[in-house]
Amino acid sequence: MSAELRPAPARQGPGPMPTELLDALDVELRRRAGGPLPGDQRAAGVGTGTELAQLRPYEVGDDVRQLDAAATARTGIPHVRLHVPERAVTTWLVLDVSPSMAFGTSRRLKSDVAEGVAMAFGRLALRRAGRLALVTFGAARPIVLPPRGGRPALLGLRRAVEAGVAPDGPGDRSGLASALHRLARMARLPGLVAVVSDFRDQDAWARALRLLGQRHDVIAVEIADRHEGELPAAGHLTLVDPESGRHVAVDTSRSAVRRRYAAAERARREGVARDLRAARARHVTLTTEGPWLRDLAGALA
Repeated sequence: MSAELRPAPARQGPGPMPTELLDALDVELRRRAGGPLPGDQRAAGVGTGTELAQLRPYEVGDDVRQLDAAATARTGIPHVRLHVPERAVTTWLVLDVSPSMAFGTSRRLKSDVAEGVAMAFGRLALRRAGRLALVTFGAARPIVLPPRGGRPALLGLRRAVEAGVAPDGPGDRSGLASALHRLARMARLPGLVAVVSDFRDQDAWARALRLLGQRHDVIAVEIADRHEGELPAAGHLTLVDPESGRHVAVDTSRSAVRRRYAAAERARREGVARDLRAARARHVTLTTEGPWLRDLAGALA
């Protein structure tokens, strides 16, 4: 898919995705997360749907195939039936492929969980003849898959998520804000936006997400590893930021250092939660341990 991406060495994949759990997630998405999904939402105007919008006298230029025999016979005047078209809702996936996603100390990497979440949303989006689109961020060259339906859309998504994540080190990486601005230019009609990330991106994405939330239903799936919130007491360590390449020497045997780190991480997580609330996004947190699909369905219930 892209030379900028590669599968993480410790990749385990998302694991099994039982149909019954996908069905449960489908119900919760329809009821709580995205409102009406494909096939359930009314479009503006009239068209070839099944729901009656209007029964009126025939006018020159009307489609004769819309003539209503019963109304015409009853009134003696030709009548046409106009219907409400069914509009397929587009699901927009915004997927984090930055180097920090290749981290995990439990059953899976964060990128494994993100892959599973993306595939679950993709399958559900296409169940009712809907359309699916993808925008990635965190690599030098983002992947952008325009809205498509059916098997081609799912195959394109699978290839993209299996391509992996960006390698460690500094680079000209597109951030979450850039991906959200790109999506806003592409997504003209209301739809469902699912952002799948660890939200460790430092650029100013909150305003862009708030603007999207004014038009779209937004679900923010934050993926975390429990060991990101604390430093182990392991003595002197040299730590490397996978996204900037910056090295930091730290003495983790000092309790004050560990406390300051934990406090800073709590503040960061609280800031993310605050920004997501301001954007009116439904915030779901998944971890690299435990049954992520069951947790996702339960969090949206």
